[in-house]
Amino acid sequence: MDNLQFIIPGKPEYIKMVRLAVSALAATAGFNVEQIDDLKTAVDEACRHISCHGFQKYSDKYEIDCKVDAGYLEISVKDMCGEHTLEKMNTQCRHCPQEGDLGVYVIKSLMNEVRVMNDAENGMKGITMIKRA
Repeated sequence: MDNLQFIIPGKPEYIKMVRLAVSALAATAGFNVEQIDDLKTAVDEACRHISCHGFQKYSDKYEIDCKVDAGYLEISVKDMCGEHTLEKMNTQCRHCPQEGDLGVYVIKSLMNEVRVMNDAENGMKGITMIKRA
């Protein structure tokens, strides 16, 4: 099993890069096009949830851990610093904290297994998703 790790600034423009990386990993692991689309959607929702939803500002940085093997991909998205100091410039995103729970529902509908790590004081600290081909 191969392990890859990314540390991402919480700015939303970097989510596209994460989606591309995950789709490349999924293709390497033998997932089909539909499964790869599911993975990209799930990782997009997870990144947004950790970096944005429920907070007045974006996370300073978060971590993506990927474990990949033939027909198996495990992705963990974790808040690394607990601080959300990056200013939200997009008006729509300023109102997204109320939309966070829908993203978790979408992730659960697309993945085989989902584990959510919560912190009583700060809300969600991470999410681990597993997809099997």
